[in-house]
Amino acid sequence: MARAKKNSAEKTPEASVFYIVGLVLLGIVVAAFIVSLFWTPFEPDATDAASKLMAPCASHPFGTDNFGRDVLSRIMSASKYTIFISIAGVAIALALGTIAGIPAGYFGGFTDRGIMLIGNSIMCFPGILLALVAVAVFGASVGNVIWALGLVFAPTFARVCRVGTMEIKELDYITHARVMGVRPLRIMTFHIFPNLVPQLLPATVIGLANMTLFESGMSYLGLGVQPPDASFGKMLADAQAYVRVAPWLIIFPALMLVFYILGLYFISEGLRISLSKGGK
Repeated sequence: MARAKKNSAEKTPEASVFYIVGLVLLGIVVAAFIVSLFWTPFEPDATDAASKLMAPCASHPFGTDNFGRDVLSRIMSASKYTIFISIAGVAIALALGTIAGIPAGYFGGFTDRGIMLIGNSIMCFPGILLALVAVAVFGASVGNVIWALGLVFAPTFARVCRVGTMEIKELDYITHARVMGVRPLRIMTFHIFPNLVPQLLPATVIGLANMTLFESGMSYLGLGVQPPDASFGKMLADAQAYVRVAPWLIIFPALMLVFYILGLYFISEGLRISLSKGGK
């Protein structure tokens, strides 16, 4: 039995492998984002009728689209929106989920039932549908997309915080703090929340990936980032009509989107392995 356990442990991939692969894939998109802040080969929104649907070449490494816009420049510009929306949306979801989940787990009873009823009501509906409805009602803009996604993902983080809080509050040092008269707000802020960070890290990274998928889907349907600004979802939607004559219009944006999402998933898996080993 011991030998079998040893063999299974040896077959488990090291977390460093996932970190390396994830950082390489994620680094490609992040590098495009950082460089785009200072320089792009062409103006992302500049059209050129004489250069439309040009195949990849020395002057346009990723080719041009049906308006003659440089695809590489637009991909670099789109990476800004992808990274900004995913980070801002997760920040809102994490803040709301933490504020709701920790008190629900700590106080229990009516507080727990009330907060989780709201969260479960939101999760009863497909997240992408709720986000689409919210953006359709309040208008398609980057700010509305961020808030819609943040609200849709908040119950997921609330569940993680609630479960973790219910476990942590039974520990001796929390009981001792309560006996000493420490206020609940201070206990939740300075004693419980720091111990939830290891559980929230993988959930946050996965949330970034899932939120990117949602944002791309909304942009694909025309309710995300609005033209003339570039986004991966909108670029893929516009490229559909030219998939046979200009396949590079789909290949390059799709690759960047896959790199970003897979990179986050690999990093999340590395975190999961590291934390599970640390727990042992």
